[in-house]
Amino acid sequence: MAGLMAEFGNFTHAVVRAIPESFASGARRGNTAELDLAKAQREHELYIGVLKRELGLRVLELPADESLPDCALVGDAAVVYGDTALIARPGSVGRRTETEAMRKALEELNLNIVDMEDESAMLDGGDVLFTGREFFVGLSKRTNQRGAEILADTFKDYAVSMVPVQNGQHLKSFCSMAGPGIIAIGSSEPAQKCLKVMQQMSDHRYDKLTVPDDAAANCVYMHLPSKGHVLLHCTQEEYPESAKVFEKLKDYLLIPISNGEKLKANGTLTCCSVLVHKRMDI
Repeated sequence: MAGLMAEFGNFTHAVVRAIPESFASGARRGNTAELDLAKAQREHELYIGVLKRELGLRVLELPADESLPDCALVGDAAVVYGDTALIARPGSVGRRTETEAMRKALEELNLNIVDMEDESAMLDGGDVLFTGREFFVGLSKRTNQRGAEILADTFKDYAVSMVPVQNGQHLKSFCSMAGPGIIAIGSSEPAQKCLKVMQQMSDHRYDKLTVPDDAAANCVYMHLPSKGHVLLHCTQEEYPESAKVFEKLKDYLLIPISNGEKLKANGTLTCCSVLVHKRMDI
C-alpha cells in the first residue's frame, strides 16, 4: 500500500478536447444561466496551458466535434488507472459517441483498453472517485449498478463501493481527492451524507477538507517529480471562502483556475481532462 500511495497523483500525460461552438447552446447545463462561449473557451485554454507549460505533462489535444456539445468534458468518457483504460458508457445516450475519440487517444498511449459492452450498463467518469486505495462509484441518473460492477471487474485489485447520489449530480460534483488520503468535500447536506456513506463503507481512514461551496470541492490533485504536491482548485474570485480553505494546504503548489462558465454545463475541473501515468521506455 505504501508504494501505491507513493505513486498516487503521478501523471505524465493528459487527454483533452477543444470546446465546440455548440457548447453554448447544446451542452446539458445544470442551471438556466447564460453561458459565455468565448469565456468558457478561454478558461479551457488556460487549463490546458497549465497542464502543458506549468506542469510539463504531455497533452493529447483532440479536436472539437460540433455534433457533440459536451465533448470537451472528456472525464466522463473513460476511467484510467495504471495501464488500464475502461471506456465508459455515459448515461446520456447523446454522449455515447464521445467515447470513440477517447478510445483512439488511449490506444495511442498503448493502454489496455476495456470496453463496456453490456447495453444495460451506464457509467460516467464523473461518478468515479479513485482514492489511491479504492474506488467509490456514485449511483446517479447517469451511472447505475451494472456500470459499477463492470468497473469492479476491470480493476479487480481494488475495493469498489457504490454511493447513492441525489439531485441529478455526479459524485465528483461535490467531492474529489485533494491529496493522498484527503477528500475535499462540500458543505451541503447531500455532500455530507455521501461522505458519511463513504466513510461507513471504507476500511480506510481519510482526512477531510471541507469547503463551503460544493462546486469548489472538485479539484485536481497531482504529485509530480519536479513539482511535488500540486492542486488545481477554484479561484478567489469565484469562491472566496472555499479558496481560503485550500490556502491552508502547506507544501503544495496551489494553482487557482477559473472554471465558472464550464460549470454552467456541469464541467468540473476533473472532467476537463483524462490524466494518465505512462511509464516511459528507457
